[in-house]
Amino acid sequence: MRTMEILRPGDPAYDGARRVWNAMIDRRPALIARCRETADVVSALDLARRDGLEVGVRCGGHGVAGHAVPDGGLMIDLTPMGGVRVDPGRRRARVQGGALLGALDAATQQHGLATTAGNVSHTGVGGLTLGGGMGWLARQHGLACDNVLSFEIVTAAGEVVRASPAENPELFWGLRGGGGNFGVVTEFEFRLHATGTRSLTVELDFPTADAAPALACWRDLALAGPRRATYTAAISGGIATLGFVWVGDPDGGRELARSLEVLGAPVERRVVEQTYVDLQRCGDTPQGHALRRYWKGHYLPGLPDAAIEALLAHDPSMGASLQTHGGAIADVPADATAFAHRGTAFEYMGAARWTDPAQDADRMATVRACAGRIAPFAHGAYVNALSDDGESGVSRAYPAAVLDRLTALKDAVDPANVFHLNQNIRPSRSVATV
Repeated sequence: MRTMEILRPGDPAYDGARRVWNAMIDRRPALIARCRETADVVSALDLARRDGLEVGVRCGGHGVAGHAVPDGGLMIDLTPMGGVRVDPGRRRARVQGGALLGALDAATQQHGLATTAGNVSHTGVGGLTLGGGMGWLARQHGLACDNVLSFEIVTAAGEVVRASPAENPELFWGLRGGGGNFGVVTEFEFRLHATGTRSLTVELDFPTADAAPALACWRDLALAGPRRATYTAAISGGIATLGFVWVGDPDGGRELARSLEVLGAPVERRVVEQTYVDLQRCGDTPQGHALRRYWKGHYLPGLPDAAIEALLAHDPSMGASLQTHGGAIADVPADATAFAHRGTAFEYMGAARWTDPAQDADRMATVRACAGRIAPFAHGAYVNALSDDGESGVSRAYPAAVLDRLTALKDAVDPANVFHLNQNIRPSRSVATV
């Protein structure tokens, strides 16, 4: 029975299906293949090969560069494949390739379980995990990719294979951080953890002009903080917001909050106890896919005073944030996964969002300039935080030895670079891309 739905320009559902999170992306695929099962993905790739169409793959559509939407090509739309099956006894979840984080959290939290995921519920599990997957549980339990036990993937040749430590182990290595370069993942098997269902967020606001001493104290606390706490800092609109997110018994978080008294007297203090599911929605945007967006990211091995000064000098029209790594992220050997920046202390993100297309150039230039002031303190970048960086961004995301190994894997599984609409690992040979 045919399950795949094909949408063409002019069809009633076409414009909704091509719309992604970044409203700057307004591309028109020739065909959108809405896939409901793995066999549909195989059929879609056959169709792309037959007609010589460029291939994009859409799950949540949150990639800021909009790679999922190929102009004049074929979009493989995985959103109908959104199922999550939980085995609470074995603490395992099988997640289809089009599932959103909110679906994963809703299914696992019924049993007091979770695995590392981001903090925007309408983000796709697939894109987040394939790039690494930072989240509030990462310091306790590792990145999302560290919690994958196996993948089901459709390769460029249309073959359905599994990747695990025992089956296709090199592909398993590359899928944990190498992005969407090696095929279309149609199912993830995740390890789950007994996290409970509660969380606590602590935030202290300081005027940016006077925040340098507080931010320096926050830095020192963050570097020594317990694994249950992910320390966060945000700079926006003249206010520096410093604090942490705690997953688990809120009483432990309230005890830790006392340590923030050394930051000084804030202009406002917020302590929010909420469910873990609500925490995971904290980055959701009510505007949905209506905002224009741009960002730049860096990995920082430390946060010297000069970096704090550069951060506090950011233009107030944009936002900037820091989030701590370390803990279980750093426990994983650097060569165990394609995600290799295990020594990161802080992740920086500078971002802007707006609605008027006339502001595009100015907003993007502002973000570039501010992120550029942080660049001297950076060592690497998160592949999921790259935007229009191109090859220079890929070289920042992967150390040279890792990039060489990823290139060899690309040569083996996608030598024609069919899956090139991503932060692309180019094959070593110059060949056609469709």
